[in-house]
Amino acid sequence: MTGTGGSGTPETSDPTTADGLDGTESPMLAALVRLRDALRRNALPLDIAGAEDARVAREELVHQLDDYVLPRLVRFDAPLLVVVGGSTGAGKSTLVNSLVGTRVTVPGVLRPTTRSPVLVHHPDDARWFGAERVLPGLERTEQQTNDQGALQLVATTAMPPGLAMLDAPDVDSVEESNRVLAAQLLAAADLWLFVTTAARYADQVPWDYLRMAADRSASVAIVLDRTAPDAVAEVRSHLARMLTARGLSDCPLFVVEEVPVGGDGLLPVRAVDQVRDWLADLAQDQDARAVVVKQTLEGALRSISQRAHLLADAAAEQIAVRGRLQREVDQSYADAAAAVDEATADGTLLRGEVLARWQEFVGTGELLQGLESKVSWLRDRIGNAVRGRPQQAGRVSTAVESGLQTLLLERAEEAAERVAAAWEADPAGRVLLEDGGRDLTRASRSFRADAERAVREWQQGVLDMVRSEGADKRTSARFLAYGVNGLGVALMVVVFASTAGVTGAEVGIAGASAVVGKKLLEAVFGDQAVRRLAAAARSDLGRRVDQLLEVERERYGRRLETVAVPLDGADEIRQATRTMDDERFAQKTAEQAAERAERERAAQVEDLL
Repeated sequence: MTGTGGSGTPETSDPTTADGLDGTESPMLAALVRLRDALRRNALPLDIAGAEDARVAREELVHQLDDYVLPRLVRFDAPLLVVVGGSTGAGKSTLVNSLVGTRVTVPGVLRPTTRSPVLVHHPDDARWFGAERVLPGLERTEQQTNDQGALQLVATTAMPPGLAMLDAPDVDSVEESNRVLAAQLLAAADLWLFVTTAARYADQVPWDYLRMAADRSASVAIVLDRTAPDAVAEVRSHLARMLTARGLSDCPLFVVEEVPVGGDGLLPVRAVDQVRDWLADLAQDQDARAVVVKQTLEGALRSISQRAHLLADAAAEQIAVRGRLQREVDQSYADAAAAVDEATADGTLLRGEVLARWQEFVGTGELLQGLESKVSWLRDRIGNAVRGRPQQAGRVSTAVESGLQTLLLERAEEAAERVAAAWEADPAGRVLLEDGGRDLTRASRSFRADAERAVREWQQGVLDMVRSEGADKRTSARFLAYGVNGLGVALMVVVFASTAGVTGAEVGIAGASAVVGKKLLEAVFGDQAVRRLAAAARSDLGRRVDQLLEVERERYGRRLETVAVPLDGADEIRQATRTMDDERFAQKTAEQAAERAERERAAQVEDLL
């Protein structure tokens, strides 16, 4: 292959922008940029069924967009990129050197060969292969290297302008990194020159790649290398039948007979002249190159649409799983808050130590015994019955503090256990639990101290309410008799039995306690003030409980945030894909209309003649 001169094509813009060839925005390009960005944001981080395969597919799709589709759409007339790939030991590097006519890539002696891919191009085409264009993720170098993240560029006039050749790693390499890189490079090809041998042409792995190429309508040419002369007819015939059966009957098929390699490491010119001449003709025929590029690009776009819809489904599943895990958290802590709310309103707390200390404060004799039948006249006599002292009010407060703290800790532990059990039953949740450590299976270590502080602050708030409400009653005998602490604990008791059914003869232990507290408060502040104080105290308690549990709930939210799952990710992918599909359909319709118009024009010309 011998160069014939420069192409003289001007520089172009960054392929990741949405500018078309004429400087205006291309709807197709804009849609693909949005799709690429949406795929980048949707890393599919949750470990759910099929997630790993979807991540691989996502990475492949992003690479193909960046490596090939976007750059090719920006400059349709850029040089044709031929990627030479195939099986281990097929002689790809030797074939590349022989086609170019000089050693531009070093064949591997040991397997697997680990080195950077080599891209050979005409010097006048160098600008097309800068880092911002095709395969932008690979660092450019002009030296041979073992860095698989680098692309070695070799400029030689032996290559014709308008065509470049890239020597790729083995598709069936024992090293996964080689296989991944080979797949990435093949997806960036305008034309895949697949090299196999008479001994390896039926291997499964290469045919998996060929099937993928057929599915994507990619342009492919086959080179049957190292074939004994007496086996050419038989092997070529069998390979042709295999290609036909797999939808690749139109692929050019070349045979390179097994001949000794010369001292310069090259095959004789006659051995590769068919392949070399075909590539040279392709390089010189702009229309032929355009046909190859169009076929591969259209196939890539069709394949991208299909794969993007599948990835949108995968993103939707991630969103659904994340939502389910979040709902488990929200429901568990909502139930915990409801349980605390119920227990602090139905008299549950007015038992045990709290009840004993309260009875000591208000007296256990005629006062409580008379509640069942003499509630109506209690207001006038309650002041004479209460015999509590400041230290007794403090004991009630301490008992309330302890009981409320225990209640909060129990409900927080139950909520954490419930979330842990639900997440443990889900593969994605299980990983999140493991990554989050033991703290996510129990209430946080600081919860007990936080609960103690919240309860004490609530009790202080209750005392402040009483103090503020009684500001103009400081000289009242009753206010002085009960004191702020006594009235405060009475208000707490009323709050804790606000739904205990305190009416007439139905008064129970909790209700009796609440009636005493309510009548005591009414004797000082009046009915309306007591209702207002109780509502305010209960609201303040609920707010503090919600804050405590919200801190606990947020631990799981932060864990979920570490695996970013965009809630609009699936819709974003689908919308960009639909826009791309609409543009493809519009372009196809326009092309068909143009073809019909051309046929009609030709027919009219023929009629005139």
